[in-house]
Parts: sequence; structure tokens; C-alpha cells
Amino acid sequence: MPTSPSTAASLYDRVRRVIPPIEWPAFTDDIDAILALKRERNAVILAHNYQTPEIFHCVADIVGDSLALARKAMSVDADVIVLAGVHFMAETAKLLNPGKTVLIPDLAAGCSLADSITAADVRLMRQRYPAVPVVTYVNTSAAVKAESDICCTSGNALQVVESLGAPRVIMLPDEYLAKNIAAQTKVEIIAWKGHCEVHERFSPADIRELREAHPGVTVLAHPECPPEVVAEADFAGSTAAMSDYVGRHKPARVVLMTECSMSDNVAVEHPEVDFVRPCNLCPHMKRITLANIRAALEENRHIVTIDPDVAERARHTVERMLAV
Repeated sequence: MPTSPSTAASLYDRVRRVIPPIEWPAFTDDIDAILALKRERNAVILAHNYQTPEIFHCVADIVGDSLALARKAMSVDADVIVLAGVHFMAETAKLLNPGKTVLIPDLAAGCSLADSITAADVRLMRQRYPAVPVVTYVNTSAAVKAESDICCTSGNALQVVESLGAPRVIMLPDEYLAKNIAAQTKVEIIAWKGHCEVHERFSPADIRELREAHPGVTVLAHPECPPEVVAEADFAGSTAAMSDYVGRHKPARVVLMTECSMSDNVAVEHPEVDFVRPCNLCPHMKRITLANIRAALEENRHIVTIDPDVAERARHTVERMLAV
């Protein structure tokens, strides 16, 4: 059943600050269809913070960073989960919901970090550093998780590393996240050289230019940024931590050194804050659209499957993280 005019108007009221009126009519048919399909199929949509506002604020049921999506996926009361994000997130949702149908709207929605390491690489690291525990960022394939001891996100990485009680750990695959965590702990961190293609592009010079152009601006950086960028920022944290910072501190003007859509989504919640937007887009996140979310629900595509043996071992690493 299509959304009523009053509901459609209400949805646009929510996003009018970040979606121009001329663009809104292009979204309404897909939004109406998706809302109807969710009811028909008992489906929910999980959307990462980097999704565009018409997805994040208009059709998603659960939103957040990787940790929030992982936690909330476990309590989803639905037959179908559509993951509006990248492939490793859909795999994680499947790991935690083995009896549910998990759909990814575009199989090509990958991740430069996840692509930077393989299960064979992890096995070689274990041979090189025997008895050293392996902490693997959630931005990895299920096969890589299966070779690891425990997972982490950017929001809980320090807590996970220190929970192991080991003098040193292997931390995969994000080199910058590993270095930023190493600066906060006495645990020796052995890093891999994977990078996020969005966050690695930010530089200290970018921050200095932003401060010069926007005096008094508060700079928040994601810990996947290079350490020298984190050092120049006023605060560093996961996407959830950055959003919380804006909500708590209400800076007059703020810049988020992360994926472009994050600023739009947080701006909806905080109209009193002026967001400066350095626009580094994630090409993988932007492969997810209203049109292919609708197609996923209409055509039951693309179903996420994981080898049972891999799934069992990978699930243990994610559940161990959530227990921490």
C-alpha cells in the first residue's frame, strides 16, 4: 500500500535541509514501494551511517555504525534483512542471523579494507607471530574473521585489544586504526598495511585549510584517518562517537573528516549546527540506492550465503567482540 500524502510530506519535512525540493519527487515512488514491501515480507532495513539521507532517514529501520548494526541485528524480529551498506556488513548480519534471509542490494558494494587481506594472509601472520592473538576489524570478509581470535570496530578497538590481557596483538587490516590505537595503549600492536580509500585521502593540510577558511570550526576525525590527521583534530572517534559528540557539545560549526553522507545524516538531527562538508565519497556505499533496495525486496536479491564451517568460526569472533 503506498505511503499516504501526509506520511510522504512528513518524511520530506525530516530531510528537507539536505535534499533539495526538486530532487524529492524522484525518490517518492521507490520509498512508497519499499515501505509496502517491508510490510508484505516482514523485512527490515539496516543502514550504515554512510548511506544517503533518503535511505538513512526515510526507509531504514535500524541505523548506525558497524558496532550498532552488529548488535541490533541479533534482536531483529523479521524474516528478511536488507543491508544498506557494504558486503562485509551483510555477511556480519548473516553470521548473527543464520536462520534469516539477508540481502545485499548490490554485490559490488565492497570495501578497500576488506579487499586488502585474505584468510591466507592471516594464517601467514600467525606463522610469523606464533601465540600472538589476532584482532580483526569488522571491515573484513567472513573468511578473514574465521581465521582470527576476536573482532573489533573503530568504536571498541581499544577495549577489545586491552581485554585480551596480552603484551602484544596483531591488529588487522587497517594500519591507521592500529597506529591510532597503539598511541592509546601499552599493548604492542602489530599492524597490517590496509587502508580505507576514503579516510586515507584526508591530510593535516586539509584540516589547516578548513580552520583558516572557517575560524572556530570543530574538527572531528575518524580513527581510520592517518595518525597525523587524528593529531590535528579536536576529537577522534567512530561514526557513532562523532554523532554523539555533536549532540553533546553542539558546536556552532563542525567538520566531520569521514564519508560525505555522514554529515548530511547528522545535520538532520542537529539543525542548529553548521556543518562544513569536505566531500570524500565512498564509491562502494554509494552503490546502494533506493532503486536497488526496492529490487532486492521485489526479487529477493542478492542472498548472502556463507560456507557453514567458515560461518561457525567467524560467528565466534563476532560474538566474542559483542561479549566484550
